[in-house]
Amino acid sequence: MASFGFVVLYSAAGGSVEPWAGRHMIRFLIFLAMAIVFSRLKENFWKTTAFPVYIIIVVMLLGVELIGAVSGGSQRWLNLGIIRIQPSELMKPAIILAVARFYDLLPPTQIRTWGAIWPLLVLVAVPSALILLQPDLGTTITVVAGALTVAFLAGLPMRLFIGGAAALSVIAPLAFFFGLEEYQQRRVTTFINPENDPLGAGYHITQSKIAIGSGGIFGKGFLNGTQSHLDYLPEGHTDFVFATMAEEWGLVGGMVILFGFFLLFRWGLAVSIRANSRFAKLTAAGLTTTIFFYVAINLMMVMGLAPVVGIPLPFLSHGGSSMMTIMICVGILMSIDRNPGKRGGAFG
Repeated sequence: MASFGFVVLYSAAGGSVEPWAGRHMIRFLIFLAMAIVFSRLKENFWKTTAFPVYIIIVVMLLGVELIGAVSGGSQRWLNLGIIRIQPSELMKPAIILAVARFYDLLPPTQIRTWGAIWPLLVLVAVPSALILLQPDLGTTITVVAGALTVAFLAGLPMRLFIGGAAALSVIAPLAFFFGLEEYQQRRVTTFINPENDPLGAGYHITQSKIAIGSGGIFGKGFLNGTQSHLDYLPEGHTDFVFATMAEEWGLVGGMVILFGFFLLFRWGLAVSIRANSRFAKLTAAGLTTTIFFYVAINLMMVMGLAPVVGIPLPFLSHGGSSMMTIMICVGILMSIDRNPGKRGGAFG
């Protein structure tokens, strides 16, 4: 899929490897090498580092608030000299490891007690609050959803999730009016009715729908897209890369991408099923659902089924931080798959 992403980004740049396609493949190859290194690590390594890594990334999130770089109106990056990193992206796999490790350590007899709940709330609330301050609603949703998925699979009572959903339905209107930034409120209202402001707040979704719909079954052909090439489609190389692809490759191209993601999800869930330890099962399932949330939220967003929240499409969107996060997830999944339940040192 990364190769297909190269082709789409090559077309989005008007038939040039610069500025996106070439960097996309270089990053993928670098992070693929990283994932292969991660695959050599044993389960004990991930267990040992789960909480320390979580703490380090929380500290990095605090650093973003204090000295973070501002880009596009948001303060989300740390400039480390040789690299500019987005800690909120790293928190997505880190929260999975931390929550999985917590429930791995928790005795099964305590899973229905308050002691199984309040540490989860702390683990999720601290990074979520820091990410919301950036502000980054999309990443916050992904972090919370990933952690809750692991908690659900660990055996927390269903009534807690039903009660949480009911409370959320009551809190949501208050959060909309008093908790969201003005631009985030516009995204929600635009999602409900983008036609009210097709040249303003609804422009992204409107143009995305036009691009996807105009592609038809087989698309307009490689390098023949008009929405992206004539700059009607904003962010056609990042958040709305699927719309760029669909215009040129049509429904057939979209189905190929969906099938590729289906194979990835099936493999991730199979890794979770094959794992022999509680920690490995929870981690594999959590990482797989994290990638799923990337895909599901992005596709719903570009098709007007969800508000625009700035979630890239794995392997296709241009962007180093999101690519690194996805490959970290893949690398840990390969590690679990390679060592299902083995014990020992750090390396296999």
